[in-house]
Amino acid sequence: MNNLGQMIRHLATLSVVYLLRLTNHASFLTTRSSTTTTTTVLLATYCCIGASVAGVADAAGEEKTLSAGKLRSLGEVALSERKFPEAVTYYRKAISVEPENSINYYKLYSVHKRMRSLSEALEDITRAVELNGSKVDWRIQKAKLLVNLGRCDEAHVEYMEAQKGATDERNANKTVEGAREAGECAKMIEAAMKSYQKESWGEAVGYFNRVLAVTLDTPDLLFMKAQAEYHTGDYYGVVSDTGKMLKNYPKHIESYQLRGEAYFRLAEFDMAIKHFREGLKLDPEHKGCKQGHKILKQITKKDKRGDEAFEKGEFKKAIDHWWEAMNSDISLLSFVRPTLLKVVKAHIGLKDYEKAIEEAQKHVENQESVEGLHALGEAQLGAEKYDEAMRTYQRAFDMAPEDQKRECQEKFEQAKTALKQSKEKNYYKILGVPRTAQQKEIKKAYRDLALKWHPDKNSENKEEAEKMFQDISEAYEVLSDKEMRSKYDRGEDVFDNQGGGGGQRRHHMDPNMFFQQHFGGGGHQRHGGGQRMHFRFGG
Repeated sequence: MNNLGQMIRHLATLSVVYLLRLTNHASFLTTRSSTTTTTTVLLATYCCIGASVAGVADAAGEEKTLSAGKLRSLGEVALSERKFPEAVTYYRKAISVEPENSINYYKLYSVHKRMRSLSEALEDITRAVELNGSKVDWRIQKAKLLVNLGRCDEAHVEYMEAQKGATDERNANKTVEGAREAGECAKMIEAAMKSYQKESWGEAVGYFNRVLAVTLDTPDLLFMKAQAEYHTGDYYGVVSDTGKMLKNYPKHIESYQLRGEAYFRLAEFDMAIKHFREGLKLDPEHKGCKQGHKILKQITKKDKRGDEAFEKGEFKKAIDHWWEAMNSDISLLSFVRPTLLKVVKAHIGLKDYEKAIEEAQKHVENQESVEGLHALGEAQLGAEKYDEAMRTYQRAFDMAPEDQKRECQEKFEQAKTALKQSKEKNYYKILGVPRTAQQKEIKKAYRDLALKWHPDKNSENKEEAEKMFQDISEAYEVLSDKEMRSKYDRGEDVFDNQGGGGGQRRHHMDPNMFFQQHFGGGGHQRHGGGQRMHFRFGG
């Protein structure tokens, strides 16, 4: 083949030289035949193609003449440089040259093992052992690989075969120990499968963990473990194990579904939707991913409607939307529990404190937490059950981590102050707002009550109206002022002359003037032609 290539190249070279000379000679002529020119170009092209073909033929001939030994050497060089695909190519060519040489398959096995292509590595080592069964070390490596693939029964058989041919103590010990470990592995797999079939999920997880500790590539066992973890409620374990699955098998649709369901149970809805969608990309009609995606969208949509209604102050609508969302899957506690706390706040917003206490009790009875106890304490404060609120906040303090104890102590002190104030004049109660009310809510309550109890509108019970009007104005003056409200909430005196001893205190502003200053008087006339009036309040 090499001689043929050289001949073709020589002919091509001579032809090109001849054509060039002919072309140069013709250039001195004033006219030139187009036919001659075309023929010249075609002939030159043909010669060039011939030269190229000769080059390819030479290269193919040279590679074909490489011996299996040379190919193995090239494979070893590629392997040392971590050029694994190139090494595989060389060893496969060596196999095509010497298909019955076991060393070629063993070399290919070594590369596939480095590439973690364990199934292909098993095919290679199996063929190597078939061609040369006397290699005890190869059988031991095959047995180890079978264990890595979770085929422990077969590994045990292979170790026993290797034991028959072991002539030195080192290999003999390896086969004995390997057979023992493979036998234990096989028993653990059998036990795991039985536990899985019996739905003894916790027990199954334990066996799978032991098996996976001695295997490398057993996706079926890893996925079964993830399923068992899901049934035990170990959703973080599911996320971890299905993550390993998808790293090695990115098209394993059941792993996308199971991982999405685990995130769903953890109320990490964005991640759940992401995984359901990835599964649907692989199979748009996959039943599990479609159903999970549908339920999740329903829940998030209703929950969002509840949040929007709450922000608008439409507490009844918010409660209805949240309960619809929770009833989509009442067992989804990671979503139900925080949503129930939102329901408690909405009932407090409606001043339905008894219902708020009832819902908060459900949360606490399901599982006691600092957040749940705080919600219960707030509802008890609204219902003026101050002693109970103090006990609730104390429970929260006792179980709270260090970084939350200060907040718990503050809430306890608020309840203690509220108990003290309940025996005096309670500004929050006068305005009918909770202690957590925002300024907007306090201002609205004051306006509504001031208009209702304005003396000009209550001529038949003027004395009572004046008393109520005074109390409403005083309450608003204190609660609308940030500094005074803070002092009041701490149980401190808010007026300079508000001492103890049961004495009276004097409100420093005329309630009528105060009302007109804030709301223009609503068209009512002030008493006494603008005369400043002082109202006395009992201690």
